[in-house]
Amino acid sequence: MALPSLAPPPTARRPRVLVVGTAFATAGVLMVFAGMIGQYLLERSAAVSGGNDWLPEGADIPLTQPNVMMLGLLMSSVTMAWAVQAVRNDDRVNTYLALGLTLVIGVAYLNMSVYLYSLMGLDIDADAAAVLIYAITGAHLAMAAAAMLFVGFMAFRALGGQYSSRQSDGIAAAAVFWHAMVVVYAVIWFAIYVTK
Repeated sequence: MALPSLAPPPTARRPRVLVVGTAFATAGVLMVFAGMIGQYLLERSAAVSGGNDWLPEGADIPLTQPNVMMLGLLMSSVTMAWAVQAVRNDDRVNTYLALGLTLVIGVAYLNMSVYLYSLMGLDIDADAAAVLIYAITGAHLAMAAAAMLFVGFMAFRALGGQYSSRQSDGIAAAAVFWHAMVVVYAVIWFAIYVTK
């Protein structure tokens, strides 16, 4: 007597260890920035309520460059989401294109940041405002560089064929960190550049 054949068991879902680990690391980075920006706002409020100017005389923070940087990072957030969607649909060409565009926009952001530093005219030796501004924006540049390395490593692994619709957690983890970097810049943009 023949036994009825059973359907094979469903494949076990792969644990999303990389996404969860990235989320915890991102939460830690967000707490650091919350503390730094909070200290900046506290110091600025104390200086302004005391009748002092917050920025030293001769310092100017233009708004055009930060606005362009904000727009670029918002576009990169869209391209990063595009990469996640493309890899989940096994669309390798669009995955590579989206990851490449994200990295190009990241390089443009870093370039514009360095140019903005040359325009601001803040002397780090003379004023506490300059120290806080450079500390916060410099830390964000480091975060952006780390996000670009993360995306670059995941793009390299995608080129090697390690990511597909069955396993896309590396691209999703890079997207989590990238989107957090964009959100941090949005807060910096408003707290430092817009409200000055």
